[in-house]
Amino acid sequence: MSELRFSLADVAGVRLAVSPVNETVLSMWALANPVRYPVHLPWIDRARMTLRRPEVAERVRPLVELTWRGCPLPDFVTPAARPNVELAEQLAQIAATPPAVVVQDLLATTPRRPLGPFGQALLADPRGLLPQLVDAVRVWYDEAIAPDWPRMRALLDADVAYRAAQLAESGAGRFFEQLHPSLRWRGDRVVGDDPFERDFDLRDRGLALNPTVFSERRVLWNLLEDSLPAAAYPVRALGTLWETAAPPPGDPLARVVGPGRAALLHLLETATTTTDLARLTAMSAGGVSQHLAALHAAGLVSRSRQGRHVLYRNTDAARVLLQASRGGDSIG
Repeated sequence: MSELRFSLADVAGVRLAVSPVNETVLSMWALANPVRYPVHLPWIDRARMTLRRPEVAERVRPLVELTWRGCPLPDFVTPAARPNVELAEQLAQIAATPPAVVVQDLLATTPRRPLGPFGQALLADPRGLLPQLVDAVRVWYDEAIAPDWPRMRALLDADVAYRAAQLAESGAGRFFEQLHPSLRWRGDRVVGDDPFERDFDLRDRGLALNPTVFSERRVLWNLLEDSLPAAAYPVRALGTLWETAAPPPGDPLARVVGPGRAALLHLLETATTTTDLARLTAMSAGGVSQHLAALHAAGLVSRSRQGRHVLYRNTDAARVLLQASRGGDSIG
């Protein structure tokens, strides 16, 4: 069981952000144990082919060794992400980790599993070998994550928008209990039903919350004494990550408004962002925007703003069209 103690400043300092480094590092767990990550099989097949290339395998080896078979991660490898952080900034943060922190974090992983050859070498010479680990993360991102990053990023951004609205509407206590079934709010602390046995005072530093597509079961805490505390939590709607949407075969509505706009209407029974619609339909963001503009002008979709995001949703008129289309009524 983990307990995180909050002050008023900590509650006010809760931040949601997407972490490119988290997705890069945690993806190795899915690669090592695909049975536990069946939703990612389309990505795993491609990533394994990438890792078989000798020039990639050699440079990525330090990251593979530190993460393979679900090894506990040294905390410095997954630093807290602030809003709008870029990969290069996070890599610079890892590269600047003090040697004493590298050693401390590596030793914290050894009770459950001994370090491999690279981990032992890094323990002996953190300043000299840390650049190799940073390079491994960069190469793996470029080779295995970047091709699918727009799709992943859209899902993660949609989750951040949804959670930010929850936090604003429900307050911190209810927000944390909705974030994950294992979490409970107990007055001045979050209690997590997990095996980590952490008792941690945030000490007015706040908490960075980073959604991830590569943690399927629990919240992963990153609680360092000298940097921003963080937690990686499972993203919503993970099952949609590798899907593309299209109107049903023979859809009468597609014959009336066109297949692209029909696909959007079938998806807009729940409020959705442009980026998420682009991911789900495999259209360009520009194409989605053009279709949404036409549907909005026709009174078939509404739009509303939540923070930096604009959400689109079907109007009653669109719902009538969808119901008629699915029932095979007079449309078409």
